[in-house]
Amino acid sequence: MRVGLLSDTHGFLDEAIFTYFEKCDEVWHAGDFGPAEVLDRLKAFKVVRGVFGNIDGAKIRAELPRDLEWECEGLRVYMTHIGGYPGSYDARAKREVLKRKPDLFLCGHSHIARVVRDPKLNLLHLNPGACGRIGWHEQRTILRFTMEANKIGNVELIELGKRAHAG
Repeated sequence: MRVGLLSDTHGFLDEAIFTYFEKCDEVWHAGDFGPAEVLDRLKAFKVVRGVFGNIDGAKIRAELPRDLEWECEGLRVYMTHIGGYPGSYDARAKREVLKRKPDLFLCGHSHIARVVRDPKLNLLHLNPGACGRIGWHEQRTILRFTMEANKIGNVELIELGKRAHAG
């Protein structure tokens, strides 16, 4: 399974994402889509798994959950928008992680790309950073990775360019 992971589009969907995710089987979005058209464009492109973020309106919230949990290639995956990271989890997200016991924990919100193993909770945490133009990040980023036979591999951090520019 090849996965493209993004978050915090805030209404801006860089055309380069479609090139980088062309060979991906699914696109996962960790919230803050902005207008529903972002979700619609992604769904027209690939299978999309996603959660709503704190800026998302009624249409996105009606279509996507706050928390999403599923199994992929033998791994338990849990996604929510506001999650924190190992050593500094958001309180609600930490309760959910402890309850759900995922192998892979995905979130967005911070606009900071992170790939961090949490040995205490025995999981891998991924945050793709922000790929939109709104926020405090300087570089727009996404992640791409593979999942196969209970393993996550080939994790790539892709830089799309400075926040203030289209490419």
